[in-house]
Amino acid sequence: MGIPSPATVSTKRERVAELAKQMPGTALTSLSHHIDLKWMREAYRLTRKDGAVGIDGQSARDFAENLDENLQSLLDRAKSGRYRTPAVRRVHIPKGKGETRPIGIPTFEDKVLQRAVVMVLEPIYEQDFLDCSYGFRPGRSAHQALEATWRGLMKMSGGWVLDLDIQSFFDALDRTKLQQMLHQRVNDGVVKRLVGKWLNAGVMESGQLSYSETGTPQGGVASPLLANIYLHEVLDLWFHRQVTPRLKGRAFLVRFADDAVLCFELKDDARRVMDVLPKRLGRYGLTLHPEKTRLVEFRRPPRNTKRIDRDGSTRPGSFDLLGFTHYWGLSRKGSWVLKRKTAKGRLSRAIVTIAQWCRRNRHLPVKEQHAKLVLKLRGHYAYYGITGNGRSLSSFHLYAKRAWRKWLNRRSNRVHMGWVKFGRLLERYPLPPAVVVHSIYRRPASP
Repeated sequence: MGIPSPATVSTKRERVAELAKQMPGTALTSLSHHIDLKWMREAYRLTRKDGAVGIDGQSARDFAENLDENLQSLLDRAKSGRYRTPAVRRVHIPKGKGETRPIGIPTFEDKVLQRAVVMVLEPIYEQDFLDCSYGFRPGRSAHQALEATWRGLMKMSGGWVLDLDIQSFFDALDRTKLQQMLHQRVNDGVVKRLVGKWLNAGVMESGQLSYSETGTPQGGVASPLLANIYLHEVLDLWFHRQVTPRLKGRAFLVRFADDAVLCFELKDDARRVMDVLPKRLGRYGLTLHPEKTRLVEFRRPPRNTKRIDRDGSTRPGSFDLLGFTHYWGLSRKGSWVLKRKTAKGRLSRAIVTIAQWCRRNRHLPVKEQHAKLVLKLRGHYAYYGITGNGRSLSSFHLYAKRAWRKWLNRRSNRVHMGWVKFGRLLERYPLPPAVVVHSIYRRPASP
């Protein structure tokens, strides 16, 4: 039996979206009947097949050997209440500055079931979410969030930026409050039961099983949507309905999952919000990171300022968002414009990563190394290739070439590849030059 056209499922999702749009603020009671075998097949199709395995060791290939039987069994257990949520396998990935980020890895069949539930919840909440949120939403991206920040600050000529960092967000959110938020729009027993099981799933780390009373494992398929539901209520609606009307100057919010900046035209507005924000978050079990949260003076320098004084008297601040450092710099025409460059920590991490790859894979044929290095550089440019970031892109390109030459020289003690010889190799196997993929001068994409 072949996999059906996604349009079959997308039509059902459109009906859910239309119903949610017609009934704002109303809990929808009949949702799980949409989730049938065709729906599960589509959820399977959308689930990544190359991810790490969960605690049961089952891979996507194993699950696909008896696909329809496995999907039907999963569907029956989910709807009857017999589905037992397995613990997630926790691993830690580097985050920068010696820190790590805990990631939960569900089993493959749990990923499929989470995807199926996300597919029915997403059309509902896309009717509710505000334009200020960009993370893990269909048709939205980090680059749109960066562009919104750029355009907003340019229009306002800068101001004061509250660089927000919520400490251990995924570990700290209040599950009871999250479920209460969910029940405001979803009152389907099957869906509510499954979400409750995922929130209370155990965590397996180093062979030890543990349970927590707060948070949701970061890394699950449903986690980004649940985070958006939570912060939509805690931050987005609060800022737009309660904060903005009370401000004297202009202000806007840009949020990508739990990364957010609040931008203000006036210092007094920024300080008032900064004073009340910890209380607002505290009501929902959240706290601001004391070192990473900061209020940055980010006003555009005066037009007649042609340089930055050494004493810092005209030096504007800077802040990081989504891997980019935002700062004021002079354009080619001599005007002060908001510029972005790869954040120092991200660039260092990228350089170290590609050097480690060259070291580990120096034994491969040069042609194979080249093919994979090309993909790595293009992947870097695809994200960091934005207007004004040429210097950082060129630095990454240069360090990539140096790392490749260094580890090609370590393949043999008898062969030394100087820069001249390496230059001839690059003529045969050129590495792609730095390129701007996302230009501010092109028409902005619709969210």
